[in-house]
Order: sequence, then C-alpha cells, then structure tokens
Amino acid sequence: MIFSFIDTVRRYAEEPLTRQILLDALKAYKRPYDKLHELVRSGELIQVKRGVYVPGPNMAVEKPAGLLLANHLWGPSYVSLETALSYWGMIPERVYEISSVTLKTSKTYKTPVGRFSYAHASVPYYSFGIRRVALTEKQAVLMASPEKALCDKIVMTSGVALRSISQTRDFLLEDLRLDEEAVRALQTPVIESWVKDAPKGASLAMLVKTLEQL
Repeated sequence: MIFSFIDTVRRYAEEPLTRQILLDALKAYKRPYDKLHELVRSGELIQVKRGVYVPGPNMAVEKPAGLLLANHLWGPSYVSLETALSYWGMIPERVYEISSVTLKTSKTYKTPVGRFSYAHASVPYYSFGIRRVALTEKQAVLMASPEKALCDKIVMTSGVALRSISQTRDFLLEDLRLDEEAVRALQTPVIESWVKDAPKGASLAMLVKTLEQL
C-alpha cells in the first residue's frame, strides 16, 4: 500500500471516507476500483454502505465515532431518541442501535459497524433543539438536546398519547426510566415554544405541565 494512500486515510480518518476520496488516493494504480475492492477484502477498509467506508481492523488508524457516522449515512439528520437520552445521562441503559431523526424517509441500516435507524420528521419541528456536540477535537456531531430527544421519543413512539399528569409522570419515570434529577433540569419554556408546531402537540403540552410539577 503506497504512502500517499495511507496519508490520505489518516488525514480523513476521523470522518467517513467517501469512494471519491479513496479513488483519488488510489489514482496511481492502473485499476483503482479493483484496488479499492482488494482493500475491503483484506480488512484494511470496511464498506459501511455503498460509497461510504471507514478504516478496517487491519489498519491502525483512528476511526470515526458511530454517532458521527450516523450523521453521514442518511442526511440531513441528527442523533436523537434513546441514543441522545443515553448520551445526556437521562436513561440508565446502554444503547446499541444509534437512533436519529431525518428530514428524509424513515430508514434502517444494518452495517458491519452497527445498526443505524432513522425516523422521519417534518419542518419546522425537525429543526428545533439541534446541538453541535464536540466528541473529539476533530469530530462533532449534530444531536438533539435533552429536551428535543425526549420530545422526539414521545412524538415518534406509536400509541403514546399523554393525557394526564399522573400518566405522564409514570411514562417518564417508570416506562422510560428517566433519571428524575435530569428530568427536573429540563427547560420547560423551550419545550413549550415547540408545542404549536409539533406533532402530538397536546402530549407535549401535558409534558410541560408535568415537568412544572416535578
């Protein structure tokens, strides 16, 4: 493997590698497509989906975080739902599937580096409460704020309709097993400002009422 290729991979290692980046790095080869396939077969590269790669187990190069990869696989999108709730320390469970919200159609990817799911949301609701979170010096991911992640969970869970404070409290603390201190720290005015433009606006209004009484 020639130096220029390794140098390119290292330069881009903390973000997904596109086919175009790799083919440009392999242009010294007579058949760069064949060389790219050879690198995948040998474990130097992993093909996550068509046209998207990450360094493989046989290449000692830093890989992009799964959260960052989620932003690139299907976008525009941001990490949310259980994944964001876990990241913000609001639920005790470790999450193995990375869940996101997208402007596109809902989709699921089962890849060699993990499972990624995407739930659809429309504007303007989609654009509320998205943060840019720095994972490392070189990696930053678009992620739902704690408030938005919880609202997304309510909005996108089939059959959930919050009609009373007691029911909502049970849903938050018993069903979702949210950390009560983290729930109390949520900014209710922010959620309230989303209600009129949100799916399940009545449920989110009840969420606000419940949070104000915790």
